[in-house]
Amino acid sequence: MRKNFGTKSWLYPMPVLIVAAYDAEGKVNAMNAAWGGIFTDNHIGICISEEHKTTKNILATKAFTVSMATAEQLTACDYVGIVLGNKEPDKFAKAGFTAMRSEVVNAPIINELPMTLECEMVSYDVDSNHLVGCIVNVSADESILTDGKIDYRKLRPITYDPINHYYIELGAVIGNAFTAGKKLK
Repeated sequence: MRKNFGTKSWLYPMPVLIVAAYDAEGKVNAMNAAWGGIFTDNHIGICISEEHKTTKNILATKAFTVSMATAEQLTACDYVGIVLGNKEPDKFAKAGFTAMRSEVVNAPIINELPMTLECEMVSYDVDSNHLVGCIVNVSADESILTDGKIDYRKLRPITYDPINHYYIELGAVIGNAFTAGKKLK
């Protein structure tokens, strides 16, 4: 027996994305966004409303970064999601974040979050609040690399449970992609 819930924005896992951009004066703002993901080889889509300071910054600069929220930075990542940059001008610093300028886009890289997608804005649809960015670089701190590749066990990304409102750390590897299903051939 199945239970119907109707139309809901429920999907597992939902990434916890920290979106950051500069304002016209070069000040950083960041926000937590769970409704987003990769939808082509080099494009990311994120649903963020135009009222957010970060959205306004992106629309002005045409660039942004997307970092993976981590278990280590859970409190700071949640904070930038519950506090509005329009009301708290020092939100980024109060979260304990610091930033450096991306080498490839006019956007900040959050030093405390070790994996970042550096993006140029492609489009923003006001009606759907849908931001599309072209990923022009992925940067990662060497502390999360194993054999030159990003190691999720070192990154410790978290996901969002939209039903119970939990943050969940990713768990164990249970199989190999593009290999596990071959036993059914």
